[in-house]
Amino acid sequence: MCLAVPGRIISLSNDADPLARKGQIDFSGITKEISLAYVPEAAINDYVIVHAGFAISLLDEEEATATLQAFKELNAF
Repeated sequence: MCLAVPGRIISLSNDADPLARKGQIDFSGITKEISLAYVPEAAINDYVIVHAGFAISLLDEEEATATLQAFKELNAF
């Protein structure tokens, strides 16, 4: 089973080369550097779905918040 997780972009690097573009992504307090090669339109404060170190799609804030809330509720069990 694979899991893709939503996170918010807090900073960008390597903006000149779309294939090398990376971002610091905040996953509810944990930050990781993630490739943004698949989402060249992504900007700071956008939410992305991340799988295996790559942001694979953009996500609106409402969907991201709902998904993160569902993860918190699952963690309560």
